[in-house]
This record gives sequence, structure tokens and C-alpha cells, in this order.
Amino acid sequence: MAPPLNYQIPEAVQVSGLSRSRIYEALRKQELRAIKAGRRTLIPVAELEAYLASLPTYGAGESA
Repeated sequence: MAPPLNYQIPEAVQVSGLSRSRIYEALRKQELRAIKAGRRTLIPVAELEAYLASLPTYGAGESA
């Protein structure tokens, strides 16, 4: 079976560890791109990976 090209919102939540609210917030702010297939919202796997890679690393920006 081939790996998925897109995730539905519940799948994106599960694989990313992000909350459903955080996914929708990123979509609203256009930090994460999605496509529509009828009523379904699909997030391309590459888009989710790029979004996660763009998030700051733990401890980034903290002053000692």
C-alpha cells in the first residue's frame, strides 16, 4: 500500500501530535495549506511536514 498523499484533519492531528484547534488556527493564519475535495479538508503530507519543520525548536529564544 502506498503512503498517503494527504491527511484529513483527524489524521493530521494524530500523526503530528498537534491539537485540532492548532491545525485549524494554522489553516486560518495561512501557515498551513489545505485543499478541499467536496466537503473534506485535505492537508498534503508535504505541507504538514513543512509546517512542523517551520516551528521553533524547544528552548529557542529563551534567555539563560
